[in-house]
Amino acid sequence: MASEAKIAETDFSFSVDRALIGHHPAIVKLRQLIDRVAQTDATVLITGESGTGKEVVAHSIHALSPRRSRPFVPVNCAAIPHDLLESEMFGHERGAFTGASGNRQGLFSMANGGTIFLDEIGEMPLALQAKLLRVLEDGVIRPVGSDRGYQVNARVIAASNNDLAAAVKKGTFREDLFYRLQVVPIILPALRERRSDIPLLVEHFLERIRARSGRTLTISRDAMVHLWSYDWPGNVRELENMVERLAIMCEGDTIDTSALPPNLVSGGRMAEVQVPDKIPEGGLNLNTLVRELEGRLINEALKQTGGNKQAAARLLGLKRTTFAAKLRRCGVIAPSVNGRETG
Repeated sequence: MASEAKIAETDFSFSVDRALIGHHPAIVKLRQLIDRVAQTDATVLITGESGTGKEVVAHSIHALSPRRSRPFVPVNCAAIPHDLLESEMFGHERGAFTGASGNRQGLFSMANGGTIFLDEIGEMPLALQAKLLRVLEDGVIRPVGSDRGYQVNARVIAASNNDLAAAVKKGTFREDLFYRLQVVPIILPALRERRSDIPLLVEHFLERIRARSGRTLTISRDAMVHLWSYDWPGNVRELENMVERLAIMCEGDTIDTSALPPNLVSGGRMAEVQVPDKIPEGGLNLNTLVRELEGRLINEALKQTGGNKQAAARLLGLKRTTFAAKLRRCGVIAPSVNGRETG
């Protein structure tokens, strides 16, 4: 299993900036934060929904840091059986347990001088959490079956798509470890919260496909409207996989609505806006919520009027100039009729 981690380290081939593409304020701030954090050795805790790019952000921090020439070792804590996780992370001595026929280096030792990325940290057993806390405090690991500790110098970046603060309250995650990991918290936005970046991401994925295949692949405006409208519960990863799928299924050089799967087309209708039962302790960005609602309403009006901006403005009770300004601000793409944008 340690060898698999090493392969993951050396074969880390996906685009480092995949989750960082965009002009949305949240992404601009994220890039700025990564630049600052990369120059330190501070422990980082990255949270966000599945598919938002937590490993991409972790690798970006490593790639921009003074540790860039040393290993980046990603570890999925949920993918390793609990009874093997300690041995995988810290190594073991010969005879430490049944089947331990020799000494084995752990993932922390492999990451010495570099960065270890602990994904799904919330799945780590409580007993191992205590040992990880000790490593974070004094930089010493103790292989299973050994009575000696060894100094390691590995930066720790952790990630979770679960609410670790809630896990602390439930007693399934150590409070002291939570605060020790969260020296620098990074919260990744869901893709539906930054819809204006979807066209940029789609073009990025298409450009990679064009470079790889030599095809002059493009996407129609109407197909892009559906991609913009969909809620993407799998976030950037789901969008990337969808663009790959559309490229494979597209018979010509233009991806149009006929290539879209039914669930994406039907899911393109205006989704319900989630309104919190109460204002969270950290507050919320009302302007962002209002802009998202406006964008969805504008998109729905455009679809109902066949892309006619004047008719859509009337439907929403707006002057055409006001409608045009909101269209630009929300990053909505007007659908076309017969290949042309309408009035």
